[in-house]
Amino acid sequence: MSASLDLPEAPASAEQARAGAVRRTRTRAGVVSLSLVAAVVVLGLVALGTGSLRMTPLEVVDSIRDLGAGYPRYVVLHERLPRILAAAVFGAALGLAGAVFQSLTRNPLGSPDVIGFSTGSYTGALVVITTIGTSASAVAGGALVGGIGTALLVYALAWQGGVAGFRLIIVGIAVTALLASVNTYLLLRAKLEVAVAAATWGAGSLNLLTWGDVVPALVLIGLLLPVVAALSGPLRQLELGDDAARAHGVRVEPVRLALIVTAVGLTAAVTAVAGPIAFVALSAPQVAHRLCRSAGLPLTASALTGAFLLLLADFAAQHWMPQALPVGVVTVVVGGVYLLWLLAHEARRKAA
Repeated sequence: MSASLDLPEAPASAEQARAGAVRRTRTRAGVVSLSLVAAVVVLGLVALGTGSLRMTPLEVVDSIRDLGAGYPRYVVLHERLPRILAAAVFGAALGLAGAVFQSLTRNPLGSPDVIGFSTGSYTGALVVITTIGTSASAVAGGALVGGIGTALLVYALAWQGGVAGFRLIIVGIAVTALLASVNTYLLLRAKLEVAVAAATWGAGSLNLLTWGDVVPALVLIGLLLPVVAALSGPLRQLELGDDAARAHGVRVEPVRLALIVTAVGLTAAVTAVAGPIAFVALSAPQVAHRLCRSAGLPLTASALTGAFLLLLADFAAQHWMPQALPVGVVTVVVGGVYLLWLLAHEARRKAA
């Protein structure tokens, strides 16, 4: 009888190794996304039960389910839930918009608030506030027009046979500086009470939001999310470079313009209701990228990270400060520290 020999197994092919790495990355991204969903739900329940009327998360759920809960049900559904839901959805919209822009520009500084689209939305809203009035629908329309108009202006100025990411950022920063001076001029020319109202709105606040304020923005964001999902495949191709994307059949400039307009729409929908909330779009994609350890910026995880960050910032602004503050004040402070860290990290990386 011949003895059997234990032969060593053949090494896995490069394709199998890559497939295994992709599976591990997707698994990690899924775990991170589920963890973020759980964190958002838990933080939302805690926020719904925090305030002058304190409730545990179970009491919050019971008050929502019990039609006879009376005052606690009214507080949860009509005073707190619009704000909490807005914080979560608006944070998700900003995180997703930031991921789209940073993927398009292939630069961690490629964010709507850095490139100027948030400032453009603020300019559009200021024009309406100082000329027509503070009607919520009019201000929302002005913010949308201002944001999309700024996006088209930046795109046109950055166009040189195509739009390079670095050129888009530089032009956007220049347009931001120009619009900031326009905003200052509009505030100085406005009546005192109008200027105070506009400046308060410009800080970025979720205070006193009602269902009437929140629902239109939620509808618009809900309509834009499927567009981002449909364009996510071409976006991944654009991350490889324009030539590689064209080789895979992507119409580069129409897709890029559609992504820019869609991401600006997400940003403007938030700005129209809450004012310009800075740094969520800048930081959320990078935090999600480090959590998922993915090759590109994960869109779903970026949205969920943005939801958690804005919800946490709003909770801190309301309950951790000596007095309640606009959420934009907290995001600016935290985001400023993050931006300094990011610039120092990029400088060290390029020097290495």
